[in-house]
Amino acid sequence: MNDMPPHPAEKLADQVEQQSPADPDQGPEQARAQEHRRRCMARWLGLTAVVALAALVGAGAWGHAERQARTIATLTAERDAVPVVRTQVLTPQNTPRQIELTGSTQAFDTATLYARATGYIGRRNADIGSRVHAGDVLAVIAAPDLDQQLAQARAQLVQLQAALVQSQANMELARVTNQRQSQLTSLGWTSQQGGDQARLTYAADVAAVGVASANLQAQQAQVDQLVQLTGFERVVAPFDGVITSRQIDVGSLVAANANSGTPLFSIAHTAVLRVQIYVPQGDYFGLKDGQQAEVTVPELPGRVFHGRLARNASALQDATRTVLAEVDVDNQDGTLAPGIYTIVRLEEPRLYPVFSVPSQAIIFYKDGLLAAVDDDGVARLRQLDVAADNGGTVEVRTGLQAGDRLILNPPIGVSDGMRVTTPASVGESEEAAR
Repeated sequence: MNDMPPHPAEKLADQVEQQSPADPDQGPEQARAQEHRRRCMARWLGLTAVVALAALVGAGAWGHAERQARTIATLTAERDAVPVVRTQVLTPQNTPRQIELTGSTQAFDTATLYARATGYIGRRNADIGSRVHAGDVLAVIAAPDLDQQLAQARAQLVQLQAALVQSQANMELARVTNQRQSQLTSLGWTSQQGGDQARLTYAADVAAVGVASANLQAQQAQVDQLVQLTGFERVVAPFDGVITSRQIDVGSLVAANANSGTPLFSIAHTAVLRVQIYVPQGDYFGLKDGQQAEVTVPELPGRVFHGRLARNASALQDATRTVLAEVDVDNQDGTLAPGIYTIVRLEEPRLYPVFSVPSQAIIFYKDGLLAAVDDDGVARLRQLDVAADNGGTVEVRTGLQAGDRLILNPPIGVSDGMRVTTPASVGESEEAAR
């Protein structure tokens, strides 16, 4: 007996045979014929399955081979392709460099006026925003005590003047008496004691005149001091400007004290404004007093205020490595005010020529910044020494040369020695091919 397992096709034939109705009256010949047909059908179905499987395997292998061929062709084309690049011929720049710095306006002169006389505010002539001139009376302080002190000092001055005149008269009398007495004593007509007494009396009267004169001078100084103090009852503007603050009103009590005096007004001279800027170390060496400057205010588009660099601190701050500089701007029309944010533009002469390189041409590398140049169809990488970064452009000090053809947008993965071409070269090649 054959113990081999039935072929899958035979199983399928059996299932087909079982599904067909069986004739109970069929003979042995018919059974053998039916078995032969079943086996033929099984072989045919098996052969069909093998052919279908072979077809599927062949189709998969052909598709894989085709995809592999396309991939290899693509990689080969990318490897052998010459990228087309745009270039720019470099020229050195020697023109002055324009820098922009932020600044803040300040009044050219500012002062806070304090009371130098104790009393009450009797009159106030200025308020916040008032434009005044030098010598204008801003307020008047009523100080009756100080006025009485001045009157008393002047009366004492008159007394001392009279005392001086009296001393001078006594001195003159003593001089005449001493002169006569000395003549009589020399002739022996009076005693020596009388002559000494007249002489010493004259000397005492001379000293008395000196004392009276010194007292008069001291009293005159006191009167002058009180006159000055009473003059401070009139608070006047020290210079032309605008009142920026007011701390008193009519009837306010003010005290003249060196440590805790009462502030009255604050005044600012705004006809000329100082614009303070902080210049970085990289721009300090080209900074010169007298340079022309342009000042703009964001809130005044299209308006340019001209000024000049008037002064700088000549010392860099340790924390920021910047130097304080001031630009004087004419403000006769009063458009600007102290405390305004501004932008200051300066033109600095270059200490050495540089190349202006667009930022799109910069290659960031682990060892620094690079740029690629087209050397007769071959890309050459150059190490850059950057002098200044202006955002859209970079100023290069060394690494490039005049006449270099800078590659503006270097392809990804550019390397030293890579073949490149320019649009002009491509056009020439096509023209030659035609």
